[in-house]
Amino acid sequence: MSKRGYISRYLLILKKLKAKPYSTYEELQAYIDNQFEYLQMQDDTLNIGFSKRTLQRDIREVRNVFGIDIEYSKSLKGYYITQSDTENMNFQRMIEAFDMFNSLNLAQDLTPFIHLEKRKPQGTENLYGLLHAIKNKLQIKFIYQKFWEEETTARKVEPYALKEFKNRWYVMAKDSKDKNVKSFALDRLSNLEITNLTFIYPNTFSIEQTYRHCFGIICPIDEEPQEIILSFDPFQGKYIKTLPLHETQEILEDNDDELLVKLKLYVTHDLIMELLSFGDNMKVIKPKSLVKEIKLAHKKAFDQY
Repeated sequence: MSKRGYISRYLLILKKLKAKPYSTYEELQAYIDNQFEYLQMQDDTLNIGFSKRTLQRDIREVRNVFGIDIEYSKSLKGYYITQSDTENMNFQRMIEAFDMFNSLNLAQDLTPFIHLEKRKPQGTENLYGLLHAIKNKLQIKFIYQKFWEEETTARKVEPYALKEFKNRWYVMAKDSKDKNVKSFALDRLSNLEITNLTFIYPNTFSIEQTYRHCFGIICPIDEEPQEIILSFDPFQGKYIKTLPLHETQEILEDNDDELLVKLKLYVTHDLIMELLSFGDNMKVIKPKSLVKEIKLAHKKAFDQY
């Protein structure tokens, strides 16, 4: 079987365990058998042969390839995925990406029926190198272009983590120039060089904690997150329920008149731009300072016409 065929089988095992934790070997085998036609699309030379020995080998390979642990519960008599909430989210995104890749690959003759957004690459060609530098604590150098400056600048930084926001990737790094942790967009980064100089990762930095109350990529240093209450009309509310604005989102009321949600976030430019995009389908209830900012922005927009 080709590598792609193997990986497709690993993904099927993970999908089954995600849908039904504590599945038995027999249940996994039946699921793989039912998906045989799908596997053949990945590799038309494969043999189905899914034995208990094959499963144990697949479990080891899933750990090596995806960093996901599958264990057997004697009490519940089945296999399950042992992941934290964060790891589980990454796993789901990985499954989503692989499904998309396979679907597009298998549908090459269906091009007229698939329409992708036409957008420039977002600097993802540097992801592997940046991950290598972050994992091995190696300083990096690159040329950076800010949107609001014509001149490029040479940067030397200590990379701490990668973050995604609205189809753009950013590297969070301590700039050697002023020792501040900043975000650098990968699509504005060029001439990446991974040096041999190591750095000490600060125990005080955690990307999860740093961005716990941030919407987007801006993270204020000397501010406190605020309690934000928003009212959406029932139609827009359906979208907000299925795709929350932020992980801190809580539903306060959900009726025929409105969806009322509460968030705890820093009030930043990224957040204001997002709220303005809802137009008259959303009303800010709290805090009053944010109410004023949204009203002023809408007034300025209205005055242009």
